[in-house]
Amino acid sequence: MNSVKKVPMRKCVGCGEMKNKREMMRVLKTSDEDFVIDTTGKKNGRGAYLCFSKECFDKAVKGKGLERSFKHAIPKEVYEKLAKELESLEA
Repeated sequence: MNSVKKVPMRKCVGCGEMKNKREMMRVLKTSDEDFVIDTTGKKNGRGAYLCFSKECFDKAVKGKGLERSFKHAIPKEVYEKLAKELESLEA
């Protein structure tokens, strides 16, 4: 009677791969229409998941994966801000 703990899986909006929730970053749309990277994974708001790679971020931008997830058009400035935050997380 071993109880195996379920590992939460999420789908990357860039590459479409299913991965462990902890191996991905969460992009969050807050209630005041702001987009941020949720490092804790526990903040309130609508979230979309991305792999920690520049390639997946570029695929999500090109394929409009984030816009589909949030059902909302995302301004170019937000993508630039998210790209800078991703670079700081990778470093």
